[in-house]
Amino acid sequence: KQSRNLQYWRLYVLSLVLGIGGSFQYGIQVSVIASPAVHIQSFVNYTWMLRYEAPVDESADQLIWSFIVAVLSLGAWTGAIHSGSLPVTYGRKKALLFNNVVAIVAALLMLFSRMAKSFEMILLGRFLYGYNVGLGLSVHLMYLGESSPKKLRGFLTLTTSIFIGFGKIAGQIIGIKEMMGTEEMWPYLLAVSGLPAILQFVTLLFFPEAPRYLYIDKGDAEGSKRALQWLWQEDNLKLELDDMQKERESTQGEKVKTVKDVLSSRCVRWQLLTLAIPCAGVQFCGINALYFYAFDIFRESGVPEDQMHYLAIGLGATELITVTLCSFLIDRSGRKKLMGYGYLLMGVTMSLLTVMLSIKDLNSWIPYVNIGLIFCVIGIYGLGPSGVSMALPADLFLQAWRPSAYVISGTISWLSMFLVGMLFGYIVDGLGQFCFLIFVVYCFLSGAFLIHFVPETKGKTMVEIMEDFNKLNYKNSGADIEKTKDCLTTKL
Repeated sequence: KQSRNLQYWRLYVLSLVLGIGGSFQYGIQVSVIASPAVHIQSFVNYTWMLRYEAPVDESADQLIWSFIVAVLSLGAWTGAIHSGSLPVTYGRKKALLFNNVVAIVAALLMLFSRMAKSFEMILLGRFLYGYNVGLGLSVHLMYLGESSPKKLRGFLTLTTSIFIGFGKIAGQIIGIKEMMGTEEMWPYLLAVSGLPAILQFVTLLFFPEAPRYLYIDKGDAEGSKRALQWLWQEDNLKLELDDMQKERESTQGEKVKTVKDVLSSRCVRWQLLTLAIPCAGVQFCGINALYFYAFDIFRESGVPEDQMHYLAIGLGATELITVTLCSFLIDRSGRKKLMGYGYLLMGVTMSLLTVMLSIKDLNSWIPYVNIGLIFCVIGIYGLGPSGVSMALPADLFLQAWRPSAYVISGTISWLSMFLVGMLFGYIVDGLGQFCFLIFVVYCFLSGAFLIHFVPETKGKTMVEIMEDFNKLNYKNSGADIEKTKDCLTTKL
């Protein structure tokens, strides 16, 4: 068993390389912006003074800052849209190499923004970072899912989530004032993401293109076999090549599906719902809101200001540890249970948190309970929804549908992140602690949907998974088997 797992070492190294330039960048970009906030705002003010010889007024300053934070998601949305075309035309590997160049340009913009006395360069840099993250996440998942054997697919696609958690912590740690969170260091802090990009650019050159892409999209059976032999160090590849052959025959002469096909076609209707509600909608389970709100709750519990950053790092660490646990559970207990019950538990814990926040003045120990509850919610999120929402989309769609499906899931998750980011401040002002109730409703609905409708996908081939879903897609019509064939071969 041990030697069997060791034979895949090149695949594990590939997942490291993909992670560092892929989802690690997402984690770092989400968290790194929090600590230099004060310095960037004063820089905006300073450049404004230089140009217009008047201080920037409060609301404009707030708006510029919100936009610097939120423009990341708009860039990411652009990247996610391109993830439907670039990796199909040029291949997964070239798409990632191009993507790293984008990140390096963004880092240079950040580096020289102070010298050039321009906060627009920060905005553009954030947008390009966003693009890098949006394209990188999708291609990272495609590449990994298409290079890993069925039994490791869940575990390896989960490394994406582990790298996000890792990136979040890295961003929080380098952002503390003992390291780079100072007045003079912030341009370097914002340029840090250039380093992983350079690293991935150099190392990825030594790896082959994704085997499934070579075989199914390009029809290069030899190249695919060589890539698999190199990555898996295994000569007996008959099963895997047969599976790809089956999928290639079924999609023979079929164009890669467009977004419109995915949205309108009946044979992927339930896959699309599964992608949209629990996976792409993961923003609405309130996790980012919790990260925003955590500081207020810490403050109310009497945590001193200068210690808050360390508690925040604790939250990041909790998420990282639980996501890592999840990666060991996902191929044992299955996707459906982990995510469905995870959502239900999150809903329960957040309802509790809402109640406790309402009565926090009754007793001096209640604020500490609230801190505990926040850690609980983040732990449950890491064990279930966080990880599975990355791994599940890789299981849901066949090769021809996959790129467009990622475009849709990217669109939903990035636009919802933009909305949550821009509006959440106003919602908290309006609703106070009851803002969590919005998320509670979402968690219960998602959990119920998963447990009740979605079939389990662990350890099944792509074609078997599709047959399971067709039972739902064609519930009322008798000719199931015909439909399966039809769904595989439709030329749209």
